[in-house]
Amino acid sequence: MKKTLLFVGVLLCSVNVAKAQCSELFISEYVEGSGNDKAIELYNPTGTAINLSGYRIERFSNGSSTSSAGGVLSLTGSIAPYSTFVIANGQTTGTTSSPACTPALQAMADQLDGAYPAPTYMNGNDAIALYKNTAMVDLLGKIGDGSMTTANGWGDQFPYDGSVGKAWTENHTLIRKATVMGGVTVNPDPFIVNTQWDSLPKDTWTNLGSHTCNCFVGIKEITNNISFAVYPNPSADGVITISATEMIASVEIVNLVGQVVFTVDNLEASKSLSLNHGIVDKGIYSIRINYTNNLNSQTNLVVQ
Repeated sequence: MKKTLLFVGVLLCSVNVAKAQCSELFISEYVEGSGNDKAIELYNPTGTAINLSGYRIERFSNGSSTSSAGGVLSLTGSIAPYSTFVIANGQTTGTTSSPACTPALQAMADQLDGAYPAPTYMNGNDAIALYKNTAMVDLLGKIGDGSMTTANGWGDQFPYDGSVGKAWTENHTLIRKATVMGGVTVNPDPFIVNTQWDSLPKDTWTNLGSHTCNCFVGIKEITNNISFAVYPNPSADGVITISATEMIASVEIVNLVGQVVFTVDNLEASKSLSLNHGIVDKGIYSIRINYTNNLNSQTNLVVQ
């Protein structure tokens, strides 16, 4: 089992809502890289292990309404509480047109996918669905999207078919936002990728095996009803502003292996604090805001 989430806090949602949503597996990361360097990460947002018997991933190829041409993978094993499960493309030999998946990516997997046409042969315009028995518990993309028969992938601007703006589902890694605490169970119309996903450059695998989600809260966070904001997020250069309804004592930036990579004390103990220089390398971090009343808040920070 790959290592898991570190910590996050409550944003502007109530703990009761979080508990209601944090009850089923969902897709937490999508790697659409060079050649057959493809992977899908699942996240268990609950406090108990989940047996994967009965779960499967289906690929709906090129806007299809069925997965007959896209492949199905039945999952095996289990996912520990607040942990991830990584599926990587299983091709070990190949040709110029269909190369092997990079061994380093396969080494990060809990399960390797099967032969073509398996789900991890996605190429940007394929919907990826997670099923538990007969129920769809999560979906990336839109099933039966006719525009995907010619489009390269779903984009971030209307009409969301990649013809305007960027086609996020092609040649990118996508990470589910920490505020997403459950899967998509109804086919969206349209599918707007940037409402639930953050985008990282092609061939970015460093975040596989861990996920930041607001389902994972500690004792302090449960009693913490402080409202706060971190912006811009994603940040293009690590320059951010933090504001809150309580006095901020200090701020810490923590990487995905739990290391504090940046810290600053707010000597004036004000309700806002600006970090006006590049603070960290590109990637996904947790940002911990410590208040003068000894409470704290945490959320994720994306530096692009």
